[in-house]
Amino acid sequence: MNTAIESVKTLLNADDLIAQASARTGGLTAFGDGPYREALDVLCASLTGEANLSARGAAMMREKLVGQLANRLVVEDYFRRHPDIADIEIDDPLVIVGLPRTGTTMLQRLLAADPRFHSAAWWETRYPAPLPGETLAAPTERIARAQAEVAMMIDAIPQILSIHPLDAMLADEEFMLMEHSFVCAMDSYANVPTYTAWLARQDLTPVYTYLKRMLQFLQWQKARRGGAGAGASRWLLKTPQHLHALDVLCRVFPRAQVVLTHRDPAQTIPSMASMAHTLWQMYADDPDPRVVGAQWNAGMARAIGSAMGARDTLPAERFLDVRFEDTVANPLGVAEAVYAFAGLPLTDEARAAIRDWLARNGREKRAAHDYSIERFGFTDAQLAHDFAAYRARHLQAAH
Repeated sequence: MNTAIESVKTLLNADDLIAQASARTGGLTAFGDGPYREALDVLCASLTGEANLSARGAAMMREKLVGQLANRLVVEDYFRRHPDIADIEIDDPLVIVGLPRTGTTMLQRLLAADPRFHSAAWWETRYPAPLPGETLAAPTERIARAQAEVAMMIDAIPQILSIHPLDAMLADEEFMLMEHSFVCAMDSYANVPTYTAWLARQDLTPVYTYLKRMLQFLQWQKARRGGAGAGASRWLLKTPQHLHALDVLCRVFPRAQVVLTHRDPAQTIPSMASMAHTLWQMYADDPDPRVVGAQWNAGMARAIGSAMGARDTLPAERFLDVRFEDTVANPLGVAEAVYAFAGLPLTDEARAAIRDWLARNGREKRAAHDYSIERFGFTDAQLAHDFAAYRARHLQAAH
């Protein structure tokens, strides 16, 4: 067998990953509920057999997976020692959902300027559990590691900043929290078609019950750290992954309200494929951009179809539609609409915080994202065909 494949198999063996996580956490063994083990087995087989990981990429993936398993162990240990964490009520998040590149990050971060919202910074989603030697009040090691990782990513792939304004200290997607279930879109990082096909057949309820558990744990930690935001009353969430499971999201969080962001998929899918290809390059040798394009186009088409189907079965008042063009042209006006939808007063303090954030973070301060749709195997006609139902429902009526 190929020596490189043997090396990857050695690094990405599920039994060994679990043993390493246990050793790293002082012998903890309780990983909590959910099909994490089956998912890990499928993922490791796909990573070793299909992803063409580089030696560096395999080592990075191993550290990522061991770290997530260790986080699960520590989280479960905290819940065991502090059962009151499970009593924290989180049933009404305000959730921003849309295709990638539809203004979701901008909208999340300008709303997160209001301390009445709980949000998770990138460092919290990457390192949700305290590290050895840390206190709950001072997560200094986690923040330092996250900042170093972000710096490394920017150094390795500087174009990422034109795609997603990465900052360890700013509000970001809960996607990395959801990854801890291992029933999540790991094809963001590598070509794992067998895992992706397996994932498409799964009930995603365990992902959301585990996400809720993670949010309870983060909120419990925030209360102990104090400071700005400690008195927040509502979670602000955001990730395109929710498009796959709006019905599950609304079942696990029964009072959730969803802000759906819209933009022509011809402007979003190729851009997201470019970002995914950028991430694949961190883990694999010479990934094929056309493979990335085909997978992300198919995945986002399934997600959009699922979202439209779920919306047809859920109460209309749970959703607010926002156009990307409006978010860019009139962000404060969109914020006012979101506050009205959420039933929250837009206070003078919140308005000032949002204005200040906008003054410091306008889109004009970021480099343009340069990519070619042809490189990823797309044509305008194909994108128009694949997303025709979505465009008819959410875009053409707006003009």
